[in-house]
Amino acid sequence: MRLILGSASPRRMELLAQLGLVPDAVRAPDIDEDPRRGELPRPYCARMAREKAEAVSASEDEVVLCADTTVALGRRILGKPANAGEAAEFLVKLSGRRHRVITAVAVKRGDRIWERVVETTVKVKQLSDVELNGYLASGEWQGKAGAYGIQGRFGAYIPWLQGSFTGVVGLPVAETAQLLQAAGIDLQGGGE
Repeated sequence: MRLILGSASPRRMELLAQLGLVPDAVRAPDIDEDPRRGELPRPYCARMAREKAEAVSASEDEVVLCADTTVALGRRILGKPANAGEAAEFLVKLSGRRHRVITAVAVKRGDRIWERVVETTVKVKQLSDVELNGYLASGEWQGKAGAYGIQGRFGAYIPWLQGSFTGVVGLPVAETAQLLQAAGIDLQGGGE
């Protein structure tokens, strides 16, 4: 059984390594990731993971793993900011508040898809102007949902979370392991 990672994310590659897995190939799907009008964060995130898995072509002996991580502030989806101005807007909104980080995982083998959605509540401390501007200047916000990565310097601004730390990073390890095993990936030996 070959494992195909449907993501170009280096963080997802690192989290898979925690399970002792190295993908046989990486095939990042190219899909429209825009939310539909009025779409709520959790269904949006689940749809993205499923559509990514469906978009990756694979043979019968390949298991495809795809995921999507969304930052939700109430009913609002905070995607990947287009520029520093939008990143600053997101971070100001998150400052001093709790929000949800939703990661949906989809595993495909043949015509079957196993799915799981993991939700984590995250609290961001009240950010000072110096902290906000320093983080924006670091560039770490680029390409990250909600304009931050918990595994980087922004982790210093998160005093509390409830749920899956690895889910906030981008791939909930425990839940992903269960899905991969259901699809036939042997986590004890690395193959089937």
